[in-house]
Amino acid sequence: MPAPDLFTAELTLTGRITTASNATFLGSIGDTAVVYKPIAGEKPLWDFPDGCLAHREVAAYLVSEVLGWNVVPRTWLRDGPFGDGMVQLWQETDPDQNAVDLVASDDVPEIGWKHVLQGQDENGRMVALIHEDSPALRRMAVFDVVVNNADRKGDHILAITDGHRHGVDHGLTFHRDYKLRTVLWGWLGDALTVEELEGIDRVTEGLNGELGRDLADLLSAEEIGSVAARCARLRLAGRFPAPRGEMSAVPWPLF
Repeated sequence: MPAPDLFTAELTLTGRITTASNATFLGSIGDTAVVYKPIAGEKPLWDFPDGCLAHREVAAYLVSEVLGWNVVPRTWLRDGPFGDGMVQLWQETDPDQNAVDLVASDDVPEIGWKHVLQGQDENGRMVALIHEDSPALRRMAVFDVVVNNADRKGDHILAITDGHRHGVDHGLTFHRDYKLRTVLWGWLGDALTVEELEGIDRVTEGLNGELGRDLADLLSAEEIGSVAARCARLRLAGRFPAPRGEMSAVPWPLF
């Protein structure tokens, strides 16, 4: 039996993710499990235009594809039971793995992890925010700089059994102003690898070709120009950037 067309075949809802800020549903297209976020279910934000979060999620996927690192699962726009919205392939995660974690401050691993910050939990105990020191997360951190991700929470990083890490929930991206808020600050100031620099170059080149044309259907010309400017700054510095401005460098909540 041929596989259903993911753009036109019926999308059937199977559940709802009630912890999400915007309307988010689990669904299926034939035997393919998906996540569906209708534009009609997006809550207005003071700093992003209305009705554009689904478009930004698709734009994030397009940039991920050009980088070549499979950060974002396949994502596309289509209609559904509540109208047009973003649809993304569902990813099965490994419940025994955590790419980002909170641990007691005196229990931070010495190898394989990066320390981000520390503070007190609700019981007054000192805890530390840590994340894996892995190539997959490094690439995600570079991706977040390129797309100006304002909401990289720990729960937006999916730990896959084979060691791969997917990033999801990219509605708060591509703002023309600096908005980077992330839990992935562990490589601050570290030099970018050749592979990472080559990925940035692919995006820069793509903005002058197919990627730029595709993004023009999803983002404003000013926002696309800001992507090019971020790539140029990152390429020139050759290092992971530091936070800047007065806004918080991490999202809240952290997970």
